[in-house]
Amino acid sequence: MPRKIKKILLYVAVICIVIWTSVPYLWLIVSSLSLKIDLLTVPLRWIPSHLTLENYYSLFFDRGSESVNVRLFIQSLGNSAIIAVTTMVICLYLGVLAAYAIARLRFKGSNLMVLVMMAVQLVPPIILVVPLYVIMRQLKLIDKHIGLIMVDISIVLPLVIWLMRGYFASIPSELEDAARIDGCTHLGALFRIILPLSSPGLVSVIIFAFIASWNEYLYAFIFTNVDAKTLPVLIGEFSTKLGLEYLKITAAGVLASLPPVLLALIFQRFIIRGLTAGAVK
Repeated sequence: MPRKIKKILLYVAVICIVIWTSVPYLWLIVSSLSLKIDLLTVPLRWIPSHLTLENYYSLFFDRGSESVNVRLFIQSLGNSAIIAVTTMVICLYLGVLAAYAIARLRFKGSNLMVLVMMAVQLVPPIILVVPLYVIMRQLKLIDKHIGLIMVDISIVLPLVIWLMRGYFASIPSELEDAARIDGCTHLGALFRIILPLSSPGLVSVIIFAFIASWNEYLYAFIFTNVDAKTLPVLIGEFSTKLGLEYLKITAAGVLASLPPVLLALIFQRFIIRGLTAGAVK
């Protein structure tokens, strides 16, 4: 097959994938700006006759008995932010130290420990629901921020360690040897030499840790009631006496997707560099 035809087929495949992945999100945005009558019109209108911000407005300002509970929405939005940011910070701190120790400090069983840690991540989350629930109930952490943060850390931390370990391994150890000769300790070399060179990896890890915690649904649904309920859980519970509020669900879905989407778009070049830097040493 000629090279030009292969190139054309490749572009066609890429365009199809982009359309397949982006059209549902674009439709989510269009729906959030539409009136209910536009979504019920047959045949379907891809471009609504009237655009409105009413669906977003009703999420933050009380519009009567049929409105979504504004206080609960704002509280859930704050809960998601607190849990995601706290999880990200803790996982970044612990993950960087653990990854550096595994990559640079050779000790017996280090490779086995990493393999076991990653193998546990292959276990379906639903299997761990019952034992985690029993533990959290005994510790009185049900519907508490700290309880959900601990669960999210157990999910995110192994991924952070795995990514940073590969990145640290790609940095020449001679740089640290030179720093050690000048009097740096292992931690001194880490913070003064390695971390400044690891900015792409750090940015990618920060984004992945935040997105993983922000989007987590299963454990948040089971381990929270009201006080620590996160935004993904609340969106799944949008309903009134007249049934599901689809337009408000789409508006809340757009708002919930904005932080991960904006982070990915702004720092996409760091994500690519951070994921591929450790592939070739």
